[in-house]
Amino acid sequence: MNRTQLFEVAENWFHKQGWKAFPFQTQTWTAFLQGKNGLLNAPTGSGKTYALWAPIVLDYIKNNPDYATRHKPGIKAIWITPLRALSVEIKQAAERVVQDMGLKMTVGIRSGDTSNKERAQQKTKMPDLLITTPESLQLLLASKGYDKIFKSCTAIVVDEWHELLGTKRGVQMELALSRLKTVAAKMRIWGISATIGNLEQAQQVLLGMDSKALENSVLIRANIHKKIKVISIIPEKMESYPWRGHMGLHLIDDVAQIIRNSKTTLLFTNVRSACEIWYQRLLERYPEFAGEMAMHHGSINRETRLWVEQAIRNEELKVVVCTSSLDLGVDFAPVETIIQVGGPKGVARFLQRAGRSGHQPGKESVIYFLATHAIELVEASALKKAVAETVVEDRTPYLNSWDVLVQYLNTLAVSDGFFSDDIYKEVKSTFCYQDMTPENWQWILNFITKGSQSLRAYDEYKKVEIMEDGCYKINSRSIAMHHRMQIGTIVGDAVLNVKYLTGGYIGSIEEWFISKLKPGDVFTFAGKKLELYRVKNMQVLVKKAESGKTSKFASWMGGRMTLSAQMSELLRQELYAANTEKLTPELKALAPVFKRQRKESIVPNANEFLIETFKTREGFHAIFYPFEGRFVHEALASLLAYRISLLSPITFSLAYNDYGFELLSDQEINMIEVLDNNLFTTAYVHQDLQASLNATEMARRKFRDIAVIAGLVFTGFPGKIIKTKHLQSSSQLLFEVFRDYEPDNLLFQQAYRETFEHQLEEGRLLMALERIEGQEIVWKRCQKPTPFSFPIITDRLREKLSSESLAERIRKMTASYMKNEN
Repeated sequence: MNRTQLFEVAENWFHKQGWKAFPFQTQTWTAFLQGKNGLLNAPTGSGKTYALWAPIVLDYIKNNPDYATRHKPGIKAIWITPLRALSVEIKQAAERVVQDMGLKMTVGIRSGDTSNKERAQQKTKMPDLLITTPESLQLLLASKGYDKIFKSCTAIVVDEWHELLGTKRGVQMELALSRLKTVAAKMRIWGISATIGNLEQAQQVLLGMDSKALENSVLIRANIHKKIKVISIIPEKMESYPWRGHMGLHLIDDVAQIIRNSKTTLLFTNVRSACEIWYQRLLERYPEFAGEMAMHHGSINRETRLWVEQAIRNEELKVVVCTSSLDLGVDFAPVETIIQVGGPKGVARFLQRAGRSGHQPGKESVIYFLATHAIELVEASALKKAVAETVVEDRTPYLNSWDVLVQYLNTLAVSDGFFSDDIYKEVKSTFCYQDMTPENWQWILNFITKGSQSLRAYDEYKKVEIMEDGCYKINSRSIAMHHRMQIGTIVGDAVLNVKYLTGGYIGSIEEWFISKLKPGDVFTFAGKKLELYRVKNMQVLVKKAESGKTSKFASWMGGRMTLSAQMSELLRQELYAANTEKLTPELKALAPVFKRQRKESIVPNANEFLIETFKTREGFHAIFYPFEGRFVHEALASLLAYRISLLSPITFSLAYNDYGFELLSDQEINMIEVLDNNLFTTAYVHQDLQASLNATEMARRKFRDIAVIAGLVFTGFPGKIIKTKHLQSSSQLLFEVFRDYEPDNLLFQQAYRETFEHQLEEGRLLMALERIEGQEIVWKRCQKPTPFSFPIITDRLREKLSSESLAERIRKMTASYMKNEN
């Protein structure tokens, strides 16, 4: 068949579904059938899945004219998805095409959810179209004779590439692709990505630095303007002193009204603990939602999550309270409305969530923004403009992730072994390792065979043997088994399964939360009040709690997100606009806050940087407002505290949020002196940061993850997972050995590099300092806390007080500050 005939087959199939192919779909079909690689950029719900399943099937028809009578088994295409939850839907889409076109192709899933029986069947006969995750693909590379499995593969599609880019899972994919390019000579590489700022770079990372692959590639943009309607939920009464901590629950009645007026609503929270609280509060206040409301987050058991997803499709649920677990690609056509609780901290995340509603080509998406405190309405106003102008974040790719490379080489050594020169060329062709030197490579090889200089005395670190023919191989069965069990780059706190005493799995929870409870304590998890019975064999055994007992809400580590660089810039622009006549409805609603702010201080302009100082019975407060996000403020607060202490010996306690940070002390800062001494200079930032923060402690924590990924510490067998504190002490011991005896160890150096580049965002911090140096410093001596400072102060108090006593304390503070209103 020629291309016209093939297109006719696809277009007829589309016609039978009542669809018409979009130009971006036919462009993708053309490029794929021409043998090109590429990156497809298309919004959620625009039909991007069929843009690639269709040409994969057409290519098979073209190369197998007798496809209706004869079938050659073996993998034809691999579809990579970052989330297991998406696999079923992708499989259904592929099966629909295959069956309707009368093909004998099989479609299969291979992920952590695949049963042992199915895996065993796949071992003897692989599906033609395989849907898998980055981790499961690595496990296939760790199996003997993997080259024969992949030899017939003609295409690999990496879905949601923007989600993998800028993570170590993305690096894992880069390495897997570098190998598959060699093994499957006819394989085309395609990525699918929602909008990100650096699309060209995203394409380069996907295809590698191999000029041949890049030259034979296309970047296809779907010019579909997705209509997104953003509505801010504005409270009737605006507090002059906004505070963070009530999670927007004061607007619960407005939320209930939106839910009632919509067929199906997804209510997104940023963290799982807020998801649990919102679900519970809605149920308590509106018991009529029982049976029509569900909860969905990553720690709830798989069966419940799948049931919720199916119930949304079947229009059986009125509202689902969820987290990022429903962010990606699951197709929920019935969803009409999205409610976003709290600032999403990034434009891309907001657009992704908005796209969950009206999830069909041409349909309008509707998203409500619920600010958890007044100043978040500035974020809402900024997001509206970002949506209108399609301003989205870049994703910064990782460079020189030595831990992932060590794991990958062990993976190859576990299967058929590898030859150094061949794999060096492949690894060097990836974006992540483009700057790797022959010395770096030799160090990595020495590390996997001899265990690095300082570990040479210990045989357990000598995992890989060099055979007579020069092949690097793992021959020990126990080392191979340990390695296969630990493949992956997602490292978190040890997770315990929550089960009823009578049996029945509820979900999983982090060890650090459970370690704070004792038997008899009650906690709310997965919408249920549970009483802790005991912890045994990494299982949390619980029973239903009696009504009336007070309970703690389950919470998770890593719950705090930070503003992206683009979001920070948008927020600042919006704030400066508060001093103009061009006020959005959100800025108009903030009039009482701005009025009080101007009474006590100022609302800064674009050329001004605001510092406020005042005294309370807690001590002397100095508040700085860079509006750069929590992580940058954490580093900046430490940096400035250190620089001030060089001039006079003052001890500070620090507090920060996304808007600014506070230095609190029992002595007053001589502000004129510190400003005259170049407080905000960009000189010596790296050295000052190392001295100011406990950089070694932060690097030590970062090293734990690196040690796990590189296989230096073993996380344990299923059901017998090693406790976090034991993992921490094992990795700390190694960290100290490397620090004292081998400071040039690449993994040790990586821990510091990642601390500064990824955790403290040193590059962003430098840009913030450069901006501040160019602004006029406005120092305001205030009589009392200002509306801008209030969320920072209350955030610090929140760490010490229960939510009830915090609310009472804040009521008193607000009353005293408002006394002199006239």
